[in-house]
Amino acid sequence: MSVEVIRAEALSFRYNSALVLENVTFSVSAGQFLGIVGPNGSGKTTLIRLALGLVRASGGKVSIFGAEPPNFRDWRRVGYVPQKATNVNPNFPATVREIVGLGLLSSKPFPKRMSRADDGAVGRALNSMGIGSIADKLIGELSGGQQQRTLIARALVNNPELLILDEPTTALDPDGREGFFALLTELNREKGVTVLMVTHDLGTIGQYASSMLYVDKRLIFWGSFEQFCGSADMGQYFGPFAQHVICHRHDREEGE
Repeated sequence: MSVEVIRAEALSFRYNSALVLENVTFSVSAGQFLGIVGPNGSGKTTLIRLALGLVRASGGKVSIFGAEPPNFRDWRRVGYVPQKATNVNPNFPATVREIVGLGLLSSKPFPKRMSRADDGAVGRALNSMGIGSIADKLIGELSGGQQQRTLIARALVNNPELLILDEPTTALDPDGREGFFALLTELNREKGVTVLMVTHDLGTIGQYASSMLYVDKRLIFWGSFEQFCGSADMGQYFGPFAQHVICHRHDREEGE
């Protein structure tokens, strides 16, 4: 029996009087890789912020590992990469190694100290993102892509069961994106990490994710890419050509 990691029921959110999300229902089981897609301003980022308890729903409810966010305590099970590197203060006097280590220190009781095992975990996270060589550089000295890799490494350092990423590849170059998706695929398929990834890139996510949630203030589609590809409703919504380009399942058939 599959374990539910996230469940949203009739989830709605308003900012002042503006409708951001309305009546969105979906669930994510352990081991899934869910791509969350939709146009700009569709509520994608708000959806994951609701799941993380960063904002409060206007209606409906959401749970993470069976608990509503205010009651969920074991955040070590969750890795989160926010949109871009906007929360990085370029003047913050911390090295890449120290930033990644914060992912471990945040869950430790006082006095917060790094152990030898923690140092090893930080080193592995740095190497997984190809930034071991800049571990001692200050975060403010890095390019946007390097800062984003640092935030991803920080999210991975605890070996989370659930990894939530909000447009994580926007600052990465093509080689960096390819390597990042290879890492995500390994984490998801070989280590069983559940992945939720917000992206605007409909043409790429179908190559990697196992299912898709398309939102545009309301739920447009939720299901596997095979279901999406075979859906007459989605064919009418996107147009048959675009529908099949998004699903990428025909790529596999052509290669067989």
